[in-house]
Amino acid sequence: MISKKCKYALKALIYLAKNQERPTPIFSSEIAEQERIPKKFLETILRELRNAQILHSSRGKTGGYKLNKAADQILLTDLIRIIDGPIAMLPCVSLNYYATCPECDESSCTIKGVFEKVRDETLAIFGSTSIKSLL
Repeated sequence: MISKKCKYALKALIYLAKNQERPTPIFSSEIAEQERIPKKFLETILRELRNAQILHSSRGKTGGYKLNKAADQILLTDLIRIIDGPIAMLPCVSLNYYATCPECDESSCTIKGVFEKVRDETLAIFGSTSIKSLL
């Protein structure tokens, strides 16, 4: 399950993508109001996305946020990993955040295979879904 933070990040990116033709950046307060996201929480999320270079921000009267990448180049895998970390349900099957399961012997684990299949299917779906495809 994705976190509420990730869901809000997704909603904010979709809102920015829908409005990317606007000549000026979009204030976080507008996104918060339109998408019903707590403003303080949204500001933290937008900062994180800016630091990951998904968004560009500017300050001042005409400041705000814009996508830093084309909407078709922002994939759900990228977003989920930035906000929530691993996509895999078990650390021993994670491609980017691998860790051994302390209570398990991987060589004889009977559940690892099914969770690798879940990971692969999940990655296939998220990896082929862009922000643009959600508009």
